[in-house]
Amino acid sequence: MKKISILIATICLSAGILTSCKNDTSKKTGEVTEHKQNEKGHGEHGDHKGPPPHGEKGDHKGPPRGGSPEQTRTLEEIGGYKIGDVAEDFSLKNVDGSMVSLASYKDAKGYIVTFTCNGCPFSVLYEDRLIALNNTYAPKGYPVIAINGNNHENEKESYEAMQKRSEEKGFTFPYLVDEGQKVYPKFGAVRTPHIFLLDSDLKVQYIGTIDDNAKSPENVKVKYVEDAIAALEKGEKPNPNFTKAIGCPIK
Repeated sequence: MKKISILIATICLSAGILTSCKNDTSKKTGEVTEHKQNEKGHGEHGDHKGPPPHGEKGDHKGPPRGGSPEQTRTLEEIGGYKIGDVAEDFSLKNVDGSMVSLASYKDAKGYIVTFTCNGCPFSVLYEDRLIALNNTYAPKGYPVIAINGNNHENEKESYEAMQKRSEEKGFTFPYLVDEGQKVYPKFGAVRTPHIFLLDSDLKVQYIGTIDDNAKSPENVKVKYVEDAIAALEKGEKPNPNFTKAIGCPIK
C-alpha cells in the first residue's frame, strides 16, 4: 500500500513538472513572437518602407493636375452669364499695347470671346484652331477676341509672356490681359479655353468648347462654334447652345 502511494505521488509530481515546463515554454514562445511583431512594426513605420500611412508627408491627396479637364459645374453654379444674357463690354490691354473693347469692332455681327492662357496644354492644342477660326470668320464679322484670365503674377502668364507667345504663334487676333481678374468671373469662364459666342447685340448665344475633340483636330466630328455661327447666319438659335468646356481651371 505504501509503495502504491509513493508511485502515485511520483506520477503527480512528474505531471506537475511537465505542466510547469509547458507553461513556461509557451510563455517564452509568446514573448519571442511578440518581440518579432514589435520588430516588424518598427521596421515598417520607423523606416517608412513602402507607402507611408495616410495623412503623412508624401501622401498624394486627390488626382494629379486637379483631376478631370471637363467642366463639372453648371451655369447656375458658376454664376456667370447664361444663354440670352447681354454681356457687359470691357476695355482690356492687348499685347500690342492698345486697349480693346467689343465696341472697337464697329461692323461686327458677333464675337468669339475666348478665355485662354499660355501654359495650359489644352489652350496650346487649340491655338492653331483659334487662328484658323479668326482667319475664316473675322472677315465675315465674327472676330476671335482672346482673354487671359489667369493670375498674371505667375511668370508663365505674365503680360510679357503673353506678348512672347502671341509673337511666336503669330496670333491674328487680340490677346488681352484681364488685369485684376475682373472680366472672366462676369462671363463665368472656368476653363481654358472657354468660348462665349455673342451676337451683334452682345447677347450670349453659345457657351462651351470649340469642338468635340481637344486632343486630335483631324478627328473632330462636331465643330460647335462654327455650327453656332452658321445658325446665327440663318437667323436661328444655335443647337446645342451649351457644351462643357474642356481645359485647365482658370487660376
